Amino acid sequence: MNKFVKSLLAIGVTTALTTGFVNAATYKVIDKGAAERFKYTYAQQENNSGEMAISGTNVYNFPVQYQYFDEADYDNIVRLADQQHENVHELENIEDENALRQGNPTANDLAWVVRYLENITSSLYQKVGDVVAMTNSGGETLDFHVFDQKFEGTEQYTRSTTDYINGITNQGWVYGNGSAPYLPLDFTESDGDEVTHWVRDFKTRGFFSPDNGQTIIQLLPPEHEHGGESAILDISENGIAVGYASTSVDQDAVDVINDETGGCSDPDVLDDLPLEVCIQNIRDGMYNSEAFKWIIDETGEVESEALGYLVTPHEDDTREFVSFAQAVNTHGVAVGYSHGWWDENETAPESNEPRSIYAVVFKDGNVTDFTEDHSEYFDSRAYDINDNGIAVGHVTTYINGRLRTKFYHVDTNQENMQMVFPQDFFNGSSSTARSINQAGFVVGEGEVETHNDSSTNPRRTHGFLYDISTDTFTNLNDFLPCESEYTIIEARHINDNNEISATALIKVPRRDAKGELMFDADGTQLVEDVVRAVKLSPIDGEIEDCSAVEEKVERQGAGFGFGILLSMLTFGIGRRFFKS
Repeated sequence: MNKFVKSLLAIGVTTALTTGFVNAATYKVIDKGAAERFKYTYAQQENNSGEMAISGTNVYNFPVQYQYFDEADYDNIVRLADQQHENVHELENIEDENALRQGNPTANDLAWVVRYLENITSSLYQKVGDVVAMTNSGGETLDFHVFDQKFEGTEQYTRSTTDYINGITNQGWVYGNGSAPYLPLDFTESDGDEVTHWVRDFKTRGFFSPDNGQTIIQLLPPEHEHGGESAILDISENGIAVGYASTSVDQDAVDVINDETGGCSDPDVLDDLPLEVCIQNIRDGMYNSEAFKWIIDETGEVESEALGYLVTPHEDDTREFVSFAQAVNTHGVAVGYSHGWWDENETAPESNEPRSIYAVVFKDGNVTDFTEDHSEYFDSRAYDINDNGIAVGHVTTYINGRLRTKFYHVDTNQENMQMVFPQDFFNGSSSTARSINQAGFVVGEGEVETHNDSSTNPRRTHGFLYDISTDTFTNLNDFLPCESEYTIIEARHINDNNEISATALIKVPRRDAKGELMFDADGTQLVEDVVRAVKLSPIDGEIEDCSAVEEKVERQGAGFGFGILLSMLTFGIGRRFFKS
């Protein structure tokens, strides 16, 4: 689109939406629909043509490879169900032990098998990945396989990969990062026992696809010995991609791999453990990752550039240091986060200098921190930046003695950048800004409950829309009809049409682990809370007075499983993530 015409369009949309705040404009929910093979879907990003990138989890009919179980495994599964079924929502004790031991469990018992596999870290067991990449176009949501493979001699994919789809450009290019599949590796131990290990080649690698996942082009990191790591976290409309890539291997890990006296290269160790498994066991934390920029042309050719770190550690500091570029605009200005010193004035760091993560801007070959006081604001992130140079994200700070996140916006054009912290839901609410469009509208999510939260009782979140020009903060659910069946719990992206990619809580017919509909003893259809990818589209109308209606936060999503859903949303499928 012509740049001038695009600017006029943005102005027109901005005027209409700003007027809407006064005249009470509303949004309508466009449900992207249930995915055929997955229970939950999460919105990531939607381009200006209405194509959406979506993540999915909880695959139905997980392809358990029962031939690798022995009787002890079945005993453990039965014991697990017997001990935990009273505390696990929607699961009963083992229903048919004989069928289970024959590799043909009921849906309830299949769910226990999957839980058993998920709780085992040993390489001797099949792995469960359960994060999939999907696109939605024309009302249809389809998943695609990034690096997953089929089991040899079958048409079944391993479902052991975690495939993050991080976005979709206006040209329809999808991008993100995915893991290699865990595949079986037969091995004979020194005592003659034949065992099978499950091994993968790498933990995560960036990819892009110009054809909705039919063709996968991977980005090999500069340092890819023993796998390496990379990810594409954003691509601008003129083909500038950013993310991170491994640039070096931790020397301690190299020493362990090469050690012939107790390490991975020790002949006695190799008698009972494949080299690939020994390396896999120490792969986490093996690499130093750096923010990267890639220039991708229309043919898929790639040029790469390392963007650097915020600080230079002491030569004796052996800790892993990282920098991530989360988003980039068409001018090549990127934002993200990097390790930095607690003391922002530190110029001669020690080998164990105290550090945290700080939001940064990558511009003109420099990495610049815009957090003025590291003692007050720390563990911060920058998640997005528009073509006007306005970036958004969140910082962590203490409020009333408790750690909370607060969303901000900052003008990266200024020599002395200052974060602005708008008022969100309430003072003690944790909030995060995920996306900003060219007109200065920001979306994200924040806490709407005030109780003391915990891992077992988290606060509920709602999505929000914030207008920088008018300093107006609005709960996205206020734009919906009082009787709406959706509760918007997160907003991930807002495009230049002011259409919002969001995730909603909704009640739907309940399905079991095999994807079959469930009914009670009287034949009544059971229902359950799920999270679903949705699009919010601006429409003319008036905000309804819902004061006489029970709040949706109480009537929708009040089921037992909300804490589980929120935990998955926070830790499992986040589009912008920081590896631990």
